[in-house]
Amino acid sequence: MKAVKLHTLPAAEEIPLQPASYDIWDKKYRLKTKTGEAVDQDIQGTYERVARALAEVEVSPEKREEWYGRFLWALQNGAIPAGRVTSNAGAHEHKPATSTINCTVSGTVPDSMDGILKSVHEAGLTLKAGCGIGYEFSTLRPRGAFVSGAGAYTSGPLSFMDIFNAMCFTVSSAGGRRGAQMGTFDIQHPDVADFIRAKREDGRLRQFNLSVLITDEFMEAVKNDQPWELVFPCNHHEYEDPDSRIVWRYWPTTQNYIVNDIGQVACKIYKTLPARRLWDLIMASTYDYAEPGFILIDKINEMNNNWWCENIRATNPCGEQPLPAYGSCLLGSVNLTKFVLEPFTERARFDWERYREVVAIFTRMLDNVVEINGLPLEKQRHEITSKRRHGMGFLGLGSTMTLLKLTYGSPESLEFTERVTREMAETGWQVGIDLAEEKGPAPILVEEFTVTNEMLARRPEMRRDGFKVGDKVPGKVLLAKYSRYMQQFPAELTERIATVGCRFTHHTSIAPTGTISLSLANNASNGIEPSFAHKYARNVIREGKKSKEKVDVFSFELLAYRTLVNAGAEPDSETPENRLPDYFVSADAITPRQHVDVQAAAQKWVDSSISKTANVPTDFPYEDFKDIYLYAYEKGLKGCTTFRFNPAAFQGVLVKDKDLENTLYRFQLANGEVVEVKGNEEIEYDGEKHTAANLYDALKEGYYGKF
Repeated sequence: MKAVKLHTLPAAEEIPLQPASYDIWDKKYRLKTKTGEAVDQDIQGTYERVARALAEVEVSPEKREEWYGRFLWALQNGAIPAGRVTSNAGAHEHKPATSTINCTVSGTVPDSMDGILKSVHEAGLTLKAGCGIGYEFSTLRPRGAFVSGAGAYTSGPLSFMDIFNAMCFTVSSAGGRRGAQMGTFDIQHPDVADFIRAKREDGRLRQFNLSVLITDEFMEAVKNDQPWELVFPCNHHEYEDPDSRIVWRYWPTTQNYIVNDIGQVACKIYKTLPARRLWDLIMASTYDYAEPGFILIDKINEMNNNWWCENIRATNPCGEQPLPAYGSCLLGSVNLTKFVLEPFTERARFDWERYREVVAIFTRMLDNVVEINGLPLEKQRHEITSKRRHGMGFLGLGSTMTLLKLTYGSPESLEFTERVTREMAETGWQVGIDLAEEKGPAPILVEEFTVTNEMLARRPEMRRDGFKVGDKVPGKVLLAKYSRYMQQFPAELTERIATVGCRFTHHTSIAPTGTISLSLANNASNGIEPSFAHKYARNVIREGKKSKEKVDVFSFELLAYRTLVNAGAEPDSETPENRLPDYFVSADAITPRQHVDVQAAAQKWVDSSISKTANVPTDFPYEDFKDIYLYAYEKGLKGCTTFRFNPAAFQGVLVKDKDLENTLYRFQLANGEVVEVKGNEEIEYDGEKHTAANLYDALKEGYYGKF
C-alpha cells in the first residue's frame, strides 16, 4: 500500500467536550478493571489501546509499529470504530469473553421445538458476547396450525418471540449495555397482522425492533389495489387434500418441504385479503407506535454483492446490515465534522484529501478487526472470516452541513451527501484490492461456484457472456462483473477485482451511531441524520437506577457556533443578536421527502444499507405520512423507518423539553387519587427522583427497577 501524508488537525476544530459526552465515554467505552479502576486514563488512552490492538494483527514488528502510528492518527482525525471495537479491542485481559462485532443474524430458526430452543441458546451466547442479533420468525408455522408430533395446535410465532424477548432481557450484554434484537417477518405469512400489532400491547417484545419484509410484488399489489394471499408451506396431507389451495413460493428454507425443480416450496393459501388493507394496518401501527419498520427485501437481495450465495432474510437490530444466516459484520464511522475548514464562514469547505486519507487507513483498520472478532459460534466465525465484510459509514452529516452553511435536504446538500459517500466507496474498494494483493482476498472470492439456472435467470447477462449451467466461476468474477452495486464503478476498478479479488465482499454501511456520536464525537448528529435538536434531553440507562435518567445535551454545531462565532447563541432565542442562522435546522423541520432524498443520495454508493429515521411532528397528517413509504419504495431505498413523538405509546430515547412540557402524564396513587404531572417535572418516588415521563414509561412498560 502506498504511503499517505499525515496532516495536523487544525486547532480551530477542537471544541471542548460537553459533560454528557465525557460521561458516556467513561461509562461505555473507557476500559476499567473489574474493581472499577480506569485502564484508559483519558480518551487518548482509549485511542492508543484500540490502535495498538488492531496494529498487533500485522505480520512483523516493523509493520505493527508503522500501522500503530497510522491507526492512531486516523482515530485522532475522525475514524471511530463502532462501540464493540472501541469498548473491547485490547481489553482481553479484563473482558476475555467479549466480541468486537456489533452485527449478527441468527441461523434460520427451524419450525420445531428443538430447533427453536437451540436458536434461543445460540442467541443467548451471542448477546452475552456483546453482539446485537437479528432473526426471521416467519419460518415458524402460523397460530392454530396442527403439530402432528405433539398432537396439538401451535400457539404461533409471536408466542415463541416472547421467549427470545425474555432471554434478551435477562442476558445482560457485555460492555455495559442491554441486548439488542431485530425480528423480521414476511408480508405473506398468515400471522403477519399479529406481528404488525404486537407492540400495541404494553411491555410486549420491548427487547426487539420489528420490521416487515416487504416484497416488490406486495408493493405493486398495493399500488394497483389487488388481492394478497397469505401462505405457509404445506405438509403432504395438505398438499394432497383437494380442498387445499396450493401455490408455489420461494421460501427461506426448503428443508422437509415439498419443492419443485426451480427451488420453490408448495404453500397452502390460508387467507386472501386486499393488499391495501394490510398496508393500512402497517401504516397505522407505524404512525402510532413507530413500528414495524419497512425492509424492502427484494431490493436488498437484488443489490447484494454476494447475490449468488446468499439469501438475506434479516438484518442487525438497527437495519443497516442485511445479513445471511449466521452472518456477522463489524462497523465503524468517520466523523465528518473533523474535515470542515473555516466553518460558518463564506470560505467554509470540506478537506477531501484528508478525508480520503482517513478512509484509506480506516479500511485497513476495520479489516484487521476480523482477526480479533471474538464471536462465540463457529458458524459466525466462518462467515466473517470467509467474506470479511465490514460496514464503514459516517456520522455527523447533518452537523457538517451546518458547519458548511448547507441546509439539510437542499439540492446542494444532496450533492454533498452523494459525493462524501462515493469518495468513501471508491477509496475503500481501491484499498481492498491493494490489501488482496498484500494479504490475500476474502476466501469466498477465490472459491469456485457452479453456474445454475437460477443464477442465469437472476443475471441474464451471464448467458450473453457465454456462461452455461454447470460452468465453474470464481466468486471474484461474480462480484466484480455481476453485482448490481459494483456495475456502477469504473471498469478499471471492477476488472482489477475480477483479476485480483478484494480483501472483503462489503465495505460500506451507515449505522445510527447514537452513543459514539454523543460521546467521542461530542454529540455530532447521528449517522446520516440531521441533529435531532440543538438543545434537548437524552434518556440513558444508569446501572442501579430504577428508571431512565434524563441528560441535557447540545448539538456539536451549537457548541461550535458558540465557540467560534457567538457565545450567547441560543435555539429559539427571543433576542435577535443571539438567534441561530436559518441553516441551523433540526430533524422535525425536515420534510419526510427530504429525509428520503438524503437517504437515496447516499444509498447509491452504500453496498449494505442505511439506518435512518424520518422524524415527523406529532401533528403530522396521517394521509401525508402514508406517502413517505411509497416514495421510499419509488426512490429505490432498501428500508424506511419513521418516528412520531407519541407519549401515549412510548417514551423516546431523544426528547425535546417542549414536548415533555406539553404532555401530561397521569399517575394513580395508592389511595386511588389520580394526579397529572407535566412530562418534564421531577417526581420523588421509591427513594429516587425521576422525570414524570421516564417514570411513567418505566411503570407502563414493566422495566421499572430492572436495570
